[in-house]
Amino acid sequence: MIRVRHLLESKKSALYTIGPDAQVLEAVRSMAEHGVGALLVMSGTTLKGIVSERDYARKVVLHGRASADTPVAQIMSSPVLTVPPEATVQHCMVLMTERRIRHLPVVEDDRVVGIVSIGDLVKSVIEDQQRTIEELETYIHG
Repeated sequence: MIRVRHLLESKKSALYTIGPDAQVLEAVRSMAEHGVGALLVMSGTTLKGIVSERDYARKVVLHGRASADTPVAQIMSSPVLTVPPEATVQHCMVLMTERRIRHLPVVEDDRVVGIVSIGDLVKSVIEDQQRTIEELETYIHG
C-alpha cells in the first residue's frame, strides 16, 4: 500500500501558508501565484485552519463580503482534518470523499510536514494501477 509519506517524497516540498489575520484578498493572490487551491492557516508553527478557493467562493462571494476587508480567520475551515505520514492513499481518499474536502494537511509530532490534494491521491492510484498492469503483462508474455 502506498503511504502519504511516499507521496510527499515525490512532490515538491513547499508549504504555502498564511496567517489568520491576513486579508482574504492576500490569500486569493497567494493561491493564484503558487497555483494551489488552498493555503494552510498558521500561527507560528501551529496549524489554525485551512482556507481554500471553495471557502472564498462560499463565504466571501456568496455573502457579499469584501475580500480586502475580511480576515482569513473568518472564512477558514477549522478545526482541520489531518493525517499522519503513515496513512494510506486509500484511507485519505475515503476521508476526503466522506468529508467532501480536497486537501489534507500531513502532521507528524504536532508539526505540519506536508499537504496532499485529491489530485495527488488520484495520480498515485493511477500510477500504481499502471505498474500493476505492466507487471501482469510481463508475467503473461514472459
